[in-house]
Amino acid sequence: MKTVSKTLIAAAAFAVVATTAFSQGAWEFKSGMAYVYGGPGKMSAMAMAATPKNHDAMMKNARKVPDNTVFFMDKGQLYSASGMLDPTGNFYIP
Repeated sequence: MKTVSKTLIAAAAFAVVATTAFSQGAWEFKSGMAYVYGGPGKMSAMAMAATPKNHDAMMKNARKVPDNTVFFMDKGQLYSASGMLDPTGNFYIP
């Protein structure tokens, strides 16, 4: 097999693995990381600066997300609602 073909196959395999890993890991929030929704199809994650000044600046406008909050997209906008989803995906308020 030519080197170019091997490279293309390897790149395609990496893209599939990376896409799967990102979609599964996107909601595994970790301390010290920031997750930014920048609009439809624009989600990013990066390490936050670990300084007290940075922490204080972020906490100044931060609000705790309540338990049982559902996030969803509608017409390109990100929304949240208080409630839960049953195993079939139907929304309900406990």
